[in-house]
Amino acid sequence: MNDAVSRTGRVERTTKESTVSVELDLDGSGRVEVDTSVPFYDHMLHSLGTHAAFDMTVRASGDIHIDAHHTVEDTAIVLGQALRQALGDKTGIRRFGDAWIPMDETLAHAAVDVSGRPYCVLTGEPEQYNTFTVGNNYPFVLNRHVFESLAFHAGINLHARVIHGRDPHHITEAQYKAIARALRAAVEPDPRFAATVPSTKGTL
Repeated sequence: MNDAVSRTGRVERTTKESTVSVELDLDGSGRVEVDTSVPFYDHMLHSLGTHAAFDMTVRASGDIHIDAHHTVEDTAIVLGQALRQALGDKTGIRRFGDAWIPMDETLAHAAVDVSGRPYCVLTGEPEQYNTFTVGNNYPFVLNRHVFESLAFHAGINLHARVIHGRDPHHITEAQYKAIARALRAAVEPDPRFAATVPSTKGTL
């Protein structure tokens, strides 16, 4: 990988439901600023950027007086687009990454392939929390929307699973951190592929 190449992304998106901007540097040190007006989501995105070692600025405003859904999902869409932009042609990356994250009683696992073929599989979340709102502002059911939107707009294959857990806060946070660590590993420069794309096709 050419060290002079900047692996950054900057995307803005405005609809009648939300306005979102994301700036992302894959070669950062975990400096993160987030303001979506959804406090628990801010906490999760801060964890994502920190544990992925991305420098990341996220600003979002939307119709949260109706529901957090639009703002949360739209932010994930823009974050995915910024990630895809920052990856460029993916020369010299490791491509694959996975991580196990324990958080008290919870254990989560995530695996990522920066393949250009978007897919998302999410398993293991306890169904009884589908009507639960974490921190009175982030519906637990939005996890799926966030991870699917991130995967499809970044063009990555993402598998996340909850092995066990009983606290919806811990379950959610462990998944975000597992995805962050898996992404960190997948987008890292690999000196053995420094001038090539890690694919038998020659492209990702």
